[in-house]
Amino acid sequence: MAPNIYLVRQRISRLGQRMSGFQINLNPLKEPLGFIKVLEWIASIFAFATCGGFKGQTEIQVNCPPTITENKTVTATFGYPFRLNEASFQPPPGVNICDVNWKDYVLIGDYSSSAQFYVTFAVFVFLYCIAALLLYVGYTSLYLDSRKLPMIDFVVTLVATFLWLVSTSAWAKALTDIKIATGHNIVDELSPCKKKAVLCYFGSVTSMGSLNVSVIFGFLNMILWGGNAWFVYKETSLHSPSNTSAPHSQGGIPPPTGI
Repeated sequence: MAPNIYLVRQRISRLGQRMSGFQINLNPLKEPLGFIKVLEWIASIFAFATCGGFKGQTEIQVNCPPTITENKTVTATFGYPFRLNEASFQPPPGVNICDVNWKDYVLIGDYSSSAQFYVTFAVFVFLYCIAALLLYVGYTSLYLDSRKLPMIDFVVTLVATFLWLVSTSAWAKALTDIKIATGHNIVDELSPCKKKAVLCYFGSVTSMGSLNVSVIFGFLNMILWGGNAWFVYKETSLHSPSNTSAPHSQGGIPPPTGI
């Protein structure tokens, strides 16, 4: 029991010595492994910022002749996390349009699960990229000398690639439904607009260009993480033996790793 405790203490002591030896080395950023990680970090920012920061509104024009002959605007404001069923219509302040309490009517659909999953995952990726870059740049020798860290990095890269595909696909489908729910179909879904005395016309909806960009960056992140998997794999023990066995058997010096 005592020797085991001694070994654990010795390993902790060695790890502490390595962690205390923080030295900035920018050379890894010049290699594909570090450079692509920087691109992943930037792309994750655009992914959650373009989606999480969106706010928009949809408008319909309403009149009910002969009481109201001019079109009056009724507006529903929506945004992240896109719980459209909580976005009620609002008439102009102090205006009674066709004796309808428009605040009782909301948009249709709740797409918060897909949107929040996408944004939350993008934020976690952002934080992981910071930690990975700190390891690459500040503890280069610790990363290269360890067998576990590159393997953990490789597994995380594979999982992140898959989750980018899943989250972006789900968010792309939700975005399509959001465009439908806030578009021309509003007039057909609102019960006051089905009355013969009330005439409703679709007005406009805020451009969702930034949301389209968020989908693009989601798939771009998937490509970046998938491509980077090869460079992370080269740092693991799964790849190293095939490159180092021949030099060791001949008494030579093994070639340097990717970083």
